[in-house]
Amino acid sequence: MSHSDRRDRLIEQARQYFVRSDAGREDTLDLFHEDIRIWFPKLGVVRGKAGFLELAQGLLGSVDAFAHDREALRYFADGDTVIVEGTTIGRGKNGIDWKGGETPGGRFCSIFEFDGDLIVRMHIYLDPDYTSQDEARFLWGRGPGRRW
Repeated sequence: MSHSDRRDRLIEQARQYFVRSDAGREDTLDLFHEDIRIWFPKLGVVRGKAGFLELAQGLLGSVDAFAHDREALRYFADGDTVIVEGTTIGRGKNGIDWKGGETPGGRFCSIFEFDGDLIVRMHIYLDPDYTSQDEARFLWGRGPGRRW
């Protein structure tokens, strides 16, 4: 398999993660290595497919709606690593909507590391305060002209 074929295959695997997880599909777990390591803010590192389920249950339990803007995702690949930058949209349990790029919450960067075609490591970098309730930490305010 050529380098570009391998790159394209891993990007497709990462893309499938977003398609499947947004749809709540059980076969999302099929993308993961049995010993996957996952890091998420405020959760820390969890291991295995059970760790992913813990992450998903915690996240989905804190929101009424959640989805990635899959059309706008940007993929970068090198070797066995795929980096994905993008935004999410949703509604918190508090009834407040967010839309990454238009509100402070909702931007993310995920790093996928592969062993063969399976995701063995996934780190998700974002601010989990999707609905911007942590006002005290808006150190620079929300003035006019601010682009999120």
